[in-house]
Amino acid sequence: MQRLYHDQPIPEELRGAVVALGNFDGFHLGHQAVVSRAIALGFHLRRPVIVATFDPHPVRHFKPDLPPFRLTTLDQRERLFAHAGADAMLVFRFGAELAAMDAEEFVAEVLVKRLGAAGVVTGDDFSFGKGRGGDVDLLAKLGQRHGLKAEAVTQVLIDGERVSSGRVREALVAGDPWSATRMLTRAYSIEGVVERGDGRGGAELDCPTANIRLGDYQRPAYGIYSVRVRLEREEEYAGVASVGIRPMFDPPVELLEANLFDFSGDLYGRTIEVGLHHYIRPEMRFDSMEALAARMREDAAEARRLLALPA
Repeated sequence: MQRLYHDQPIPEELRGAVVALGNFDGFHLGHQAVVSRAIALGFHLRRPVIVATFDPHPVRHFKPDLPPFRLTTLDQRERLFAHAGADAMLVFRFGAELAAMDAEEFVAEVLVKRLGAAGVVTGDDFSFGKGRGGDVDLLAKLGQRHGLKAEAVTQVLIDGERVSSGRVREALVAGDPWSATRMLTRAYSIEGVVERGDGRGGAELDCPTANIRLGDYQRPAYGIYSVRVRLEREEEYAGVASVGIRPMFDPPVELLEANLFDFSGDLYGRTIEVGLHHYIRPEMRFDSMEALAARMREDAAEARRLLALPA
């Protein structure tokens, strides 16, 4: 999987590709349908397939003060696109230049001239160009004018409602990772580098944790989760994690703290990906550290049960 940027030359072997065009944050069922159709079209036309995404998210450009809302990092999207069967990921660095570009210029100058695209596939709600002035109908008309085959994939429904990144975020905020998993087809996962904490988990609670920052990720409901943690070499461990501000400790620090079951070793400085599987309970303040430690043991036992592990 190659990572390309829209303002850099495209390798000759990838010119003439079919481009799946969207933001694809989260890469949920609707996004997967778009990329799947692009791959099928690429196979039919004997062309490579590029999945295009935007970073930063266009919303962040226009509303820089919004709270974090990303569902995936670029690294995560790259892996997901590769697993789906694409040949490359193209990153549109969204800024003033792209924000000011009208729809026709985007098609003619970027898709046709710069990328040499043979086809483009989007969702049926895709909009583009200055002021979001372009839609799938205009894309089809412009594509016909420039010899670019354009297709739009219809919406994917779950329980009669359209699958969307917004619905995934709503489920996470509501403490409903199961619904998020249905739409994503995998657990919502937060990836980060393990940092050294204050040592309280290991020293006072006999529960060493791997601590990572939440960064630009959408904040799920604060609380305790059963998790599966993936390490760099594709090793995976079940565990229990706390997401939140640790109300028992001062000063409050927003962290994801994961305790990996049946793991021994040093994780400091390593990149881990923590998948949230079940919401166990909200964050709480306890009367003593002993009471907190007792409840953490209960949480670990419940996580084992929910993940179908031996007690």
